[in-house]
Amino acid sequence: MSDDDEFLMDDAADEDYDFDYEEDEEEDEADADIENMYYNAKAKKAEDADAAIKDLRAVVDKETQKGDWGFKALKQMTKINFHRNLHDKALETYTELLAYTKSAVTRNYSEKSINNILDYVSNASNVPLETMEKFYAVTNSALEEAKNERLSTKTDLKLARLWLARGEWGRLGKTLKELRAYCTTSDGTDDQSKGTILLEIFALEIQMYSEMGNFKRLKATYDATLQVKSAIPHPRIMGVIRECGGKMHMAEKNWTAAQVDFFQAFLMYDEAGSPQRISVLKYLVLSHMLMGSEIDPFDSQETKPYKNDPQIVAMTNLVGAYQRREVHEAERILRENKATIMEDSFIRAYIDDVLKGLRTQYLIDLIKPYTRMELSFLSRQLNISTEMVEELLMSLILDGTINGRIDGLNQRLELKKEDSGIDGLSKKRYEALDKWCREVNALGVAIEDKHTRGSGGGVKLRPSLEKAYPVEAQIQVTPAWPANLDPLS
Repeated sequence: MSDDDEFLMDDAADEDYDFDYEEDEEEDEADADIENMYYNAKAKKAEDADAAIKDLRAVVDKETQKGDWGFKALKQMTKINFHRNLHDKALETYTELLAYTKSAVTRNYSEKSINNILDYVSNASNVPLETMEKFYAVTNSALEEAKNERLSTKTDLKLARLWLARGEWGRLGKTLKELRAYCTTSDGTDDQSKGTILLEIFALEIQMYSEMGNFKRLKATYDATLQVKSAIPHPRIMGVIRECGGKMHMAEKNWTAAQVDFFQAFLMYDEAGSPQRISVLKYLVLSHMLMGSEIDPFDSQETKPYKNDPQIVAMTNLVGAYQRREVHEAERILRENKATIMEDSFIRAYIDDVLKGLRTQYLIDLIKPYTRMELSFLSRQLNISTEMVEELLMSLILDGTINGRIDGLNQRLELKKEDSGIDGLSKKRYEALDKWCREVNALGVAIEDKHTRGSGGGVKLRPSLEKAYPVEAQIQVTPAWPANLDPLS
């Protein structure tokens, strides 16, 4: 069933409302006539809309005072006019209907009807923005007159979500400003007693700043959400806030903070039963790889049930390839799963960072046994251009991960000796140990010379050692080592 058909046919609320009233009291003959007129007119709307409109208008005119049958008739007229794209006429009958909400019908029924009509107006693709604004404006005006503050605020939030979905930042900013004024105290601070509504407003602001790329304002609003204490928001609202917070941290390359927020967003969406949990779970996996975590994100009790989800399997395999440092396997997974991975613009923006980290680790492992390697060989191993290999190597050299140089003329990487790594000793310790060994060897030669000559005097050391050892040490068979020869000092 299309949205139009559902809008026209979904009258269960009307029937429930009728039942309540039929049970309460006997209707007199006049009311019975109006009721029959209403249902006869309603039955014509599918075959002859003009005749249905005419008969429904007669129902409105026949009531001596505003009542439930007139309200229902105006509701049907609004639906029919909308279905025929007669938006101005629909606005006229809707405005007339709003006058009935003060006393003619119950508040619950009127709110349900208003929400039903506004939802259809918001979702209709062929309704001009100016017409939408008029519908919301007359609604708010009627609700303010009826002093229905709760529904008025909900209507503004509904309008704000509409502008967000359509990317109407100017209109959205204006609506959010009015909503913030409602949640602001006389001294200009946020009214914490309206914390639940305040969080909904913050969620809309955060989404707006995220879409606009205004991360400075996004961060300020995100921090403000953390100060709201007296709120019981819908889990979906907190999911939105946490998701946008994770994206903000990703933009700052704070992968760890992003991982925390994405996990919290996943939990909130999962609790709300929102399909957005799948997208956020992908973002969670993405942040895990970017932070270089060796922990499988699907080991937790909350995420494990989704490990074999058709939309998640590709990301699961990508994590495995990343942790095994199989760069070619990761590239194959990305090529074969464009629909589930690369079509998401947010994931696509960070895949290059994932591949760069993976290639970097692969490169470090690859060059470890060698002291000289051709850049062309590394290029073939990584399946990327020589220029990209050179860029990766330069970043590794500059941050001190490897000690070497790039011979641009011969297009090769040359690693210095200490990069082969003797028991993990640093260059300084290696040099001290080498010096120590040479001095011990020299002392041994001197002792051997003394025994060969059979001299009874003290051991005559070579000039370099006479300076290193005092006279007392020269008469000892095993000299005491001075501090300046400690290899670890």
